[in-house]
Amino acid sequence: MKTILVASSKGGAGKSTIATNLAAAFALDGKRTVLVDADPQGSSTRWAERRAELETAVLPIDGARKRNWRALVPDDADRVVIDGAAGAMAGDLESYLEAADAVVVPVLPSAMDIDATVGFLNTLAKIPRVHKRKLPVGLVVNRTKPWTNASQQAVEMLSSWPYPVVAQLRDTQAYVVLAGLGRSLFDYRSAQVRDHQSDWEPLLKWIKKA
Repeated sequence: MKTILVASSKGGAGKSTIATNLAAAFALDGKRTVLVDADPQGSSTRWAERRAELETAVLPIDGARKRNWRALVPDDADRVVIDGAAGAMAGDLESYLEAADAVVVPVLPSAMDIDATVGFLNTLAKIPRVHKRKLPVGLVVNRTKPWTNASQQAVEMLSSWPYPVVAQLRDTQAYVVLAGLGRSLFDYRSAQVRDHQSDWEPLLKWIKKA
């Protein structure tokens, strides 16, 4: 069983989008996948409920209200994706960090969002497994517009940080539409969607090695 925590203290960074699309990618790859929704807003849970009719359904678990969430994860689960609570610092995510094999931190390509993420990463660095490099942390630059100076400068800035940029996801309204259907980019094969799917390949490879 491999557990991936998607976390950021910055609301609106795209945690749920990344968590649900990762869960779908794993499920479509034949993995028994669990989605732990640690965010009281419950966005990931609603997504999983909409997906329940598919053969590649993902099991949702309420991690926000149930402290014993780990006991609710089936023994035969292959992948567990945790959607961390918005606004949470590392100290608020203790039980999830203990279970995680890797941490994915979404960052929006703006100076304000990057500054807000620094505080979260500073608290994360105090976690012993992170400090000792035993718990991999990867940054995902989300909603990028690669042709703009702002996105280019953001990626350049983040590349100097101690944690690697493991993916850059381009901005598209497709994520919003698909979330409402309980679907993901990986459920479709059109040329336009395949272009965005390629953005995820570095992240999926990094998780596989984690």
